[in-house]
Amino acid sequence: MLYYKTREEIELVRESSLLVAKTLAEVAKLIRPGITTLELDRHAEAFIRDHEATPAFLNYNGFPNSLCISVNAQVVHGIPDLQELKDGDICSVDCGVLKDGFYGDSAYTFAVGDVAEETLRLLKVTRECLYEGIKHAVVGNRLGDISYAVQQHAESNGYSVVRELVGHGIGRSLHEKPEVPNYGKRGGGMVLREGLVIAIEPMINLGTKAVVHEKDGWTVRTADRKPSAHFEHTVAIGKNEADILSSFRFIDEILHENIHTKVLN
Repeated sequence: MLYYKTREEIELVRESSLLVAKTLAEVAKLIRPGITTLELDRHAEAFIRDHEATPAFLNYNGFPNSLCISVNAQVVHGIPDLQELKDGDICSVDCGVLKDGFYGDSAYTFAVGDVAEETLRLLKVTRECLYEGIKHAVVGNRLGDISYAVQQHAESNGYSVVRELVGHGIGRSLHEKPEVPNYGKRGGGMVLREGLVIAIEPMINLGTKAVVHEKDGWTVRTADRKPSAHFEHTVAIGKNEADILSSFRFIDEILHENIHTKVLN
């Protein structure tokens, strides 16, 4: 069943989503070669709780941490641990919070140190895929218009789109209907209506679209072990344009000051 939000409820989702954005910016301050993914996770959890919210992923279906941190060939759902980030890594950080009864969700893939140009281009195009999809998140369009836009931009740039993992509705639950695939047919799927809030999250691979699940029961990685990138926004369907409830502005401001990361222009 689809759950359409009131304007007041959308503002509560926005509040949660902006806290996610600020949490990711705190992570951006810390990302550098030598830091462990578990350290990033602990800082994020403390920041979320200091702002009177709850980490949405912690204990969700048994997930053991507050962030999903996926490095290099890991696509999503990587578990933070004592692994140290290295110069040249890319690192997807996916964060969710629950505040005042509503969830926010967003993800950003960071470039750590001196990353190969081929990989930096993957990050740039994946971020573009997200915004290409968001352009179509307006009243009267169809869900497939979003999916098609993401797929078209990725594949026209020589990349592949993960099929097994999708975006989703979000609100009082972290995952609501509808599912939001990153591939599809233009003009297909449900009609988009005002009040629908969705998380759009392209997961784009440098090589094959095939993925495998690691033995930890959570981590998904590329089958060919080539890099994968992931960017996500929480978005409300708008009459004339999409209303992006999360933000990368705080992250980008930090990255401009951080010598250990690169900003994607």
